Amino acid sequence: MPMIDVYAAAGTFGDPKKLAQELASTLMAIEKVPDIPMFRKNTAAFVHELSADHLSNVDGDSTYVRVQVLTNAGALDRDKQLAVVRQLTDLVATAAGDPSQAERTWVLLSEAPEGGWGLAGHANTNAELVAAARAQIAELR
Repeated sequence: MPMIDVYAAAGTFGDPKKLAQELASTLMAIEKVPDIPMFRKNTAAFVHELSADHLSNVDGDSTYVRVQVLTNAGALDRDKQLAVVRQLTDLVATAAGDPSQAERTWVLLSEAPEGGWGLAGHANTNAELVAAARAQIAELR
């Protein structure tokens, strides 16, 4: 149940909410988790708009976007890592209406350590998340 944070200059995206929803949906699909409420309600993206004078590269350019993805440990194997970086970069460029934005988009993948992933006030282990998902799938059948 990943969290995605996007940081960009204000006005970079015409529809930040649509971008957030697309990022969350795409990440859920790449992870290949079951399409159940537990994952749908807890896979989310946050678009943080910054004043252009609050970000810069060495040359003063503020047209960069940073996407930070936090997953539980082991959620993304190498193929999934590659897919996340490529697809989220493409979504950002499309949402910005600028194909060249892909060249200025950084995607950082981070993993929460075992037990370092809290949900509903409980720090879950991967085994606990799997058990909760299986229980919800059984309820839905």
